[in-house]
Amino acid sequence: MNIHSLRFRMAVWYAGVLGVCLVLFSASVYLGLSGYLNRSLRNSLLDDAQSIGDKLLVDVDRKGEAFVVGELNEMAPEITGRFIRVTRSNGTVMYVSPAPLDKRFDPALVPPVKRAVRAELWREEHGAGHYGVLITAIPFVNRDGRSFLIEVGASSEASETVLHALVLMLALGMPLIIAGAVSGGYIVMKRALKPLDEITQRAEKVSSHNFGERLPVVHTGDEIERLTTSLNRMMTRLEESFQHISRFSADVSHELRTPLAILRGELESVAEHQQLSPQMLETIGSALEEIERLTKIVNHLLEISRLEAGQAVPESVVIDLGELAMSTAEQMRLLADEKSIHVLYLIAPDVMVKGDSALLKEVVVNLLDNAFKYTPDEGSVRLIVEANDKHSVLEVQDTGVGIPTEALPHICERFYRADKARSRHSGGAGLGLSIVKSICTVLGGEIKIFSKEGEGTLVRIELPRVPAKKAEPASTDPLLGVLSSLRGD
Repeated sequence: MNIHSLRFRMAVWYAGVLGVCLVLFSASVYLGLSGYLNRSLRNSLLDDAQSIGDKLLVDVDRKGEAFVVGELNEMAPEITGRFIRVTRSNGTVMYVSPAPLDKRFDPALVPPVKRAVRAELWREEHGAGHYGVLITAIPFVNRDGRSFLIEVGASSEASETVLHALVLMLALGMPLIIAGAVSGGYIVMKRALKPLDEITQRAEKVSSHNFGERLPVVHTGDEIERLTTSLNRMMTRLEESFQHISRFSADVSHELRTPLAILRGELESVAEHQQLSPQMLETIGSALEEIERLTKIVNHLLEISRLEAGQAVPESVVIDLGELAMSTAEQMRLLADEKSIHVLYLIAPDVMVKGDSALLKEVVVNLLDNAFKYTPDEGSVRLIVEANDKHSVLEVQDTGVGIPTEALPHICERFYRADKARSRHSGGAGLGLSIVKSICTVLGGEIKIFSKEGEGTLVRIELPRVPAKKAEPASTDPLLGVLSSLRGD
């Protein structure tokens, strides 16, 4: 579970707020019920004490104490669980109730009041039983002026039992309520945010080759619908801008080819004149080299534009990637021999891909050309072709100068060069890896580059793997532009 996801944070926030609310509600219920039970017990005890005085002790001199004792016994305090004690003004006890049948407390253990009581007095005794005994004591003076102290009490067991049951119910019920509410809220949030998952998945698939696709709009009238509509409008504007840039790049590249060809032809015609001085011939030769370089750059730009615009439709045949890579490397062996570079082949058999042999050959050419170019004399280059469960893998690893860490994210961008001076001297324009990336995208593959400055570079191409079967023979004829790219970028 992603703890940073919106639905998780909403669920946690919802659970926290709900938990706090339930705790506050439970506390208020507990305090309210405790107060209610306490008030009810106090009112009941006070009513009993006042009834004893008003109905029994008021005529004690006329009816006699025996009558009062009998009436008090008729109230059955042992059954009702009441503690009753009537004390004369001289401190002697006229009546004390027997122990209750449920043995909640022992009346004999309830100590007498140690001071004079002139008004209603409340106290709670804890030594007479397991639970405390709440007692009210009121002074009473009858018609004849005789004074008595009436004490009526009851155990707090019933109230505490109810409160304990409430606490237990809340302790068991609150987690279940919170869990149920959070689960329900999480499900609701998941359903509410499900369109965002669909939008995210669709957005991940949008690239320069399918800019025409749009995000699914859920007509709910909420913020998600407005967001999706706005994103689709933004994608429309980006598509128009991208198409404009691609058309501009392709048109400029196409238009430049003709004047460059004319310039090259005219300079070659001028160079044929015998009257020219050696300095002039050298100048014309230098101009021809620059025109050749510009021509290659224009051709590469046109090729990238066609690939990105989807105008270059590749063939779709099954090719033995290892056979194609090795035959291409052998054709380029002269570049390695010029610098005494050792080339090591690690080619697994039957590594099949489905694609265009011309485009794949251009990938190998560009990767090996970069490896030979930036590997010092007597270095080594490894060409690896292997397969895993899902991909056919082509790797070119060199022991060259490497790429700075800060340059790796930009190395496949057009005209980007990690070392501009060195690349310019070697004839590169920063388009080779851009072409490789565009070809990989067209063929459904991916390029990954691992490098450390001073320790060499590993370029990994992953293409969708196809089951091994008889492959189309790889073309051994050089591509148009392959031989020229051997000296390009």
